[in-house]
Amino acid sequence: MLASDDAYGRLRDLIVTGRLAPGSRLVEVALATALGISRTPVRSAIQRLRQEGYVVSDDALSRAAPLVAPLRRDDGEELFELLGKMESLAARRAAQRADGERAALADRLAALNEQLRQCESGDPDVTGSRLHFLHGEFHRELVRSAAGPRLRASHEAMNAQAERYERVYTSFVAETPESAREHDAIIAAIRRGDAAAAELATEQNWRNSAERLVRVIARAMEFGGAWPD
Repeated sequence: MLASDDAYGRLRDLIVTGRLAPGSRLVEVALATALGISRTPVRSAIQRLRQEGYVVSDDALSRAAPLVAPLRRDDGEELFELLGKMESLAARRAAQRADGERAALADRLAALNEQLRQCESGDPDVTGSRLHFLHGEFHRELVRSAAGPRLRASHEAMNAQAERYERVYTSFVAETPESAREHDAIIAAIRRGDAAAAELATEQNWRNSAERLVRVIARAMEFGGAWPD
């Protein structure tokens, strides 16, 4: 693996998981020291992360180090809506599969959704982490099982950016019952082979998630940036 690819992967993971917080300065020397590599691959990685929207420049301070992109309401809403468009296409394709394939996928999704429902009680730290994993796995399984390579690659790239919002704001909103019910509609449509309903239910799930995100950001704040309007 190239050093720049390794640096990119490690820095992206730090950003997505919140260990590099929104609004943090990305100082090449400090990052190179922390990662145990030279500045050149770090510089290349930051440039790549900038192109993908994980990193931004401070226009008011042109000579300052770049920033981890803040978590802003309008950006999060757009990400969720775009993911809904992508996944709705995967859901349509899933509902058009042969009966046996549809049934097997519906069973896998239903099992994940049931685990999601069962995670509502317990240790808050463990529960939050488990909820996040299961919710993500439900959507990843849908895309893995029905989408082509181009759609999977695009979904993976955008989903990682949306994951930043989900990780930060999960503790502020309990959406499990609503989300699980919306998942039920997706599963039922796939099981009966109703492509139009599967597409609509998936897009509606992400649209509702975007609305829930907007509400919770309005109650909390935009991390790494200004308070919302």
